[in-house]
Amino acid sequence: MAIIGIDLGTTNSLAAVWRNHRCELIPNAAGEYLTPSAVSVEADGSILVGQAAKERLVSHPERSVAGFKRDMGTARRFPLGEYVFSPEELSSFLLRSLREDAERYLGQPVTEAVISVPAYFAEGQRAATKRAAALAGLRVERLLNEPSAAAVAGERVRENEQKLALVFDFGGGTLDVSLVEMFENVVSVVAVSGDTHLGGRDFDAAIARAFCQECGLEWNRLSARQRGNLLHQAERCKVALSSQEPVLMSVADEEISASLILTSEWLLRKCGTLFRRMTAPVRKVFLDAGLPPAELNDLIMVGGSSRMPTVRSYISRFLKKEPVRKYAPDTAIARGAGICAGMKEYAKELRDLILTDICPFTLGVDVINQNEPGRLLMSPIIERNSVLPTSRMGIYSTTRDNQDKVEIRIYQGENRYCADNTYLGKMELSVPPAPAGEQSIRIRFTYDVNGLFEAEAVNDLGERARLLLRNGDMTDDELRIRLQELEKLKLHPREQTANREVTARGERLYAVTVGRARYQVGQMLDWFQTQLTTQDLLRIANARWRATRFFDQVEAYLQDADFPSGDWPDGEDPPLEDEL
Repeated sequence: MAIIGIDLGTTNSLAAVWRNHRCELIPNAAGEYLTPSAVSVEADGSILVGQAAKERLVSHPERSVAGFKRDMGTARRFPLGEYVFSPEELSSFLLRSLREDAERYLGQPVTEAVISVPAYFAEGQRAATKRAAALAGLRVERLLNEPSAAAVAGERVRENEQKLALVFDFGGGTLDVSLVEMFENVVSVVAVSGDTHLGGRDFDAAIARAFCQECGLEWNRLSARQRGNLLHQAERCKVALSSQEPVLMSVADEEISASLILTSEWLLRKCGTLFRRMTAPVRKVFLDAGLPPAELNDLIMVGGSSRMPTVRSYISRFLKKEPVRKYAPDTAIARGAGICAGMKEYAKELRDLILTDICPFTLGVDVINQNEPGRLLMSPIIERNSVLPTSRMGIYSTTRDNQDKVEIRIYQGENRYCADNTYLGKMELSVPPAPAGEQSIRIRFTYDVNGLFEAEAVNDLGERARLLLRNGDMTDDELRIRLQELEKLKLHPREQTANREVTARGERLYAVTVGRARYQVGQMLDWFQTQLTTQDLLRIANARWRATRFFDQVEAYLQDADFPSGDWPDGEDPPLEDEL
């Protein structure tokens, strides 16, 4: 059975599959690739999905809904006639429709999928996406961050070429911004940011309200049907402005009649707040990565709303970089999800492709706040933008004399106070009674790309407590295999064989060199050890490669008969000094 890739979008959704040595988009029953992310319920209880449901947003607004992806993971409920649905139930109708389209196209059952989600989706939103898939009869092989999918859908960089790309993913309901490094067969996400409540639908609403304001209409006095019609016309004009200018927006029924000429300049003026909100995640992603915008090689703009000329020109001017035009905004994410599905099937063409992702939110534990005892502070263990899979450890001490147990509460978020972050769970561990601060607790977090999270606490006697959060659709056998993989991450990088070999080689070269050569080998060893302390697997892999290349060149100098002492030639610096 094939694994499909799904772009579950706010405005449109589509599916893809890796077949015949390439990624193929899957058409729906109407022969279209894009399926509107809309659901409607007829009077007899029949569920309509896609274009038919989208049309009923205007004709039957009380029985139709779109944009429910924005509410994934929340308690919001959507009344459609006499029925009430959760966001994941509505998403499951859409996913089931995509699954059935794929089965019809492929001629075989489809039960597994790679599904893309906004990079800034929190754990609750990701869990809701998995529940929606389960309701649709799909097992989630992987949740793939949308910018990662867009990056992997592009052309591979050439051998020995390295690029830094910013993926600006602007869809109907969310904005994701990611910095991505591409080096040969590796696509690695460096940092992510975004706004889960900013998208093309916000432009539709802003256009509709500005139209009312200029035409003397009161938005709050309009009926649900009239508002639906205005939003439909606003979307139509927004799309039309992508290819022509000016555009006439007009509405007419028994009660109202109005029209207005729209231009890109008018759009920029009326939606200024939305444009300014777009730049905040762009600034943040560079700040998190510790990189200046000047180092950017490519600007990749995907998502249906990025087609807007005003959006493209605004971001282009902001970054002083023209967007790469090789990416199809509407289908890039689905193609990336399809490629990732092919990787899961071990397609031989994709065997060398490596796609790393990152943890979008910080994970930590609560600690005592000496200044405000009633407000617990969050102590980060896995920082946001850590490359996955990862394993990190923090060391903590008891806070009271004769304390005999500790309660460890785990949170997700970026705020200073635990109460402002998302609570994930807790564990308890006994400790030998002793004066405050004399007993330590080592807390290790281990997290993988499939959402498996393990927290483990160990006291000075070796006693342990563990909390495991896993995908709801993960079987016991799959859990056992994943836990075995996670065990490999718990070994500190300096103890891993490949890193120990590099260190041992450097120490040997230090012993046989003198002068500047010995100094530079020592510098490289110090730098490599510093990289190991980060416990960032991708960063360490890159450092190992650089150190190995450096030591190769040192060996070459040592083998040169002209320099038996191992010192560098006069007036010549070691080859990689600038990289230290």
